[in-house]
Amino acid sequence: MRFGNLEYLNLIWLIVPLVAFFIWSYKKKKQLLEKFVGKTLVSRLIDPLALKRAKIDNILTILAIFFIIVALAQPRWGYYWKDLKQTGVDIVIALDVSQSMLAQDIKPNRLERAKYKIADLLDMLEGDRIGLVAFAGTSYLQCPLTLDYSAARIFLNAIDTNLIPVKGTSIGDAIRTSVKAFNTQDTRSRAIILITDGEDHTGDAIESAKWAKEHETKIFVIGIGNKIGAPIPSTNPEVPGFKKDKNGEVILTKIDEPTLQKLALETGGSYVRSVSGDMDLQKLYMESIKHEVESKEIKTERRRMWKEKFQWFILAALLCLTAKYARKKIF
Repeated sequence: MRFGNLEYLNLIWLIVPLVAFFIWSYKKKKQLLEKFVGKTLVSRLIDPLALKRAKIDNILTILAIFFIIVALAQPRWGYYWKDLKQTGVDIVIALDVSQSMLAQDIKPNRLERAKYKIADLLDMLEGDRIGLVAFAGTSYLQCPLTLDYSAARIFLNAIDTNLIPVKGTSIGDAIRTSVKAFNTQDTRSRAIILITDGEDHTGDAIESAKWAKEHETKIFVIGIGNKIGAPIPSTNPEVPGFKKDKNGEVILTKIDEPTLQKLALETGGSYVRSVSGDMDLQKLYMESIKHEVESKEIKTERRRMWKEKFQWFILAALLCLTAKYARKKIF
């Protein structure tokens, strides 16, 4: 026998004080009768079967409570096999990890806020496979497509700006690495979520987007930052402040919105710019990806399904209660 909710079985311990109460009540009632009419008259005035009937009523009540508690624990025995099919979308999140993502115009910084939002997205995925690509001057498949969201969260937490030593922002390379992360034999149900704050330093983003379209992959882009740009904090502890160019001017990271919009539209995806840090990944997932990207069968699993038998214990409890109150009417 198996139980669906074992914690309910702990309620059986409540029967112990209940039994103790019934025993005390039975003895107390008997003592009061003897005190009221005397021991010699009790057997003459009180039907000997009356006390036995009271004892039986208490036993039936306890049994009914016991059966109800067991029913709440969902007892199961006997099983059958069932094929469970899981459908969903393959999603690869390409996250910019260049130094500019440390800009603090979005608190605590752009990269950490993006990671927070991706973590929130992992909590609401509905049977979709998720993968992670980190990119800067080059790209790297951080987490292959998986249904194990806990593992994906571990890979996500490990992402930082030191992950990729090649500086810059190569959006085209990130797109190609993301597309290659999908199953090459299955070109359905593909979506890339590209999160970046910078310009494409290689100039091949649009060509890569066209290549992604040929592989039936839609790109949904989230651009982070203001159009006027933001300073990049220095990562050198000996040179605090912000990064500067050769002329001593503070370097501002600026977003190339026209390019990002074009590469999203090129594949039939969409573009959203985040200024306050609210990337609305959940809305993008629910309203765009789930509606615009066709779902496919991700996994088929043959599972043993146990048969619920709680109804027999409910029936036993009802029979105990019925017997108890039927006896009262008869006697």
